[in-house]
Amino acid sequence: MNNILIIGGGSIGKRHLRNLLKLGEKNIFAVEPNEARAREEIEKEYKIKTFRSVEEAFAEVDFNIAFICNPSVFHLESALFCADKGCHLFVEKPLSNSMEGVDKLLDLVEEKGLITMLGSNWKFHPLFKKMKEWLDNGEIGKVLSARCQFGSYLPDWHPWEDYKQGYSANKKLGGGVLLESHEFDYITWFLGKAKKIACFADRVGDITVDVEDTAEVILQFENKAIGEIHLDYLQRFYQRNFEFFGEKGTIIWDVNKNNAVLRVKDKEDDIFDNQKDYDINDMYIEEAEHFLDCVKTGKKTITDFKAGAEILKLICAAKESAENKTVISL
Repeated sequence: MNNILIIGGGSIGKRHLRNLLKLGEKNIFAVEPNEARAREEIEKEYKIKTFRSVEEAFAEVDFNIAFICNPSVFHLESALFCADKGCHLFVEKPLSNSMEGVDKLLDLVEEKGLITMLGSNWKFHPLFKKMKEWLDNGEIGKVLSARCQFGSYLPDWHPWEDYKQGYSANKKLGGGVLLESHEFDYITWFLGKAKKIACFADRVGDITVDVEDTAEVILQFENKAIGEIHLDYLQRFYQRNFEFFGEKGTIIWDVNKNNAVLRVKDKEDDIFDNQKDYDINDMYIEEAEHFLDCVKTGKKTITDFKAGAEILKLICAAKESAENKTVISL
């Protein structure tokens, strides 16, 4: 039987809590330093015990699994503490806000034989699975170039909270649009490792943040394909999409159209529609199921900490490129 500790009682922490309860997990506890949030939003609603610190939690319960969902600047510290206690680890993206100390964490989880996973929920979405299948099967031949986009107006993310106090808006908490690292993870999952990166990133909008709110990233992959990632906190209408351009055709996905399109010359388009009543939370449930199954069986997860470290390295290189106005070789 698992004893699970969720560290961080914000939006994503509560999502994992709800999903673990749905999956039948019984022994779930949470660390939430904010007393009011802990009592009113977690204990009262979900009927679980909370602690104010990880030290307090481990002093009372012998945990074997931890979900780390606090601001990214605290991810590494929390992960090292829990790994030292022998916990299998799920860390929400990104693994940290810098590469400092990451090697120590990788060595520790290997020494302890721990199962690790970085949050990568879109890999469990039906349309992402279909795109991955098409690419792996060579449906458009060799991929020559690709581009993806994420844009969404930061103040609208959690309208019940002051966005200026959230981690995304604050450098000291590990914020910034580059550290919203999903697109770095997925484009390399689809196309493989990048070997060069260049980036422009800055505060260009009028929202109140002390981090970059917009970034344009160019990558060259080891297979010579060239890719583009656009990220911003400013678009008033949510955008998330991928396009892959190959020798034989094109693959297009748009979150707002809820389908993936395979387009090959002289053939009718293959349009894979997602079910209209698909619950976006289902991909998070599948993600949690995958992690728990890997803990049970000892299998490697779809995005372990070694992969997470490579994603973080890419993000840090993008930051370096933007700051120094140079192309970075990886």
